[in-house]
Amino acid sequence: MIERTTETEITFTNPFRLETLSEPLEAGTYRLVVDEELIEGLSFTAYRRVATHLEIPALSVAMARRQFLQVSPAEIDEALARDGTVVDVGPGNIS
Repeated sequence: MIERTTETEITFTNPFRLETLSEPLEAGTYRLVVDEELIEGLSFTAYRRVATHLEIPALSVAMARRQFLQVSPAEIDEALARDGTVVDVGPGNIS
C-alpha cells in the first residue's frame, strides 16, 4: 500500500478549543499532518485520508517534546472559522 504524508501550517490568531482537550490551545502557528493511502484499482490516482494530526504546542513555542493530537478535518475547519481564518483542510485541499 502506497502512503503519503502532507504537512501544512495553520495559524490561529486567538486561543482556540478542540473537543479532545480540556484546556484551550494558545494562538500561534501549528503544523497539521495528514496521512493518506492510495486507493488501488482505479484508472486514476486517488488517495484516502487515514489520519489527521495537529502538532502541539505551536511552532513558536520552544519545547523539547512535541505531541501529535489526532483531530478531524471538520473540527480544525470549525476552529479556524471561529478564529476568523479561512482555510479548508477537507479532503483534497491540503497539498
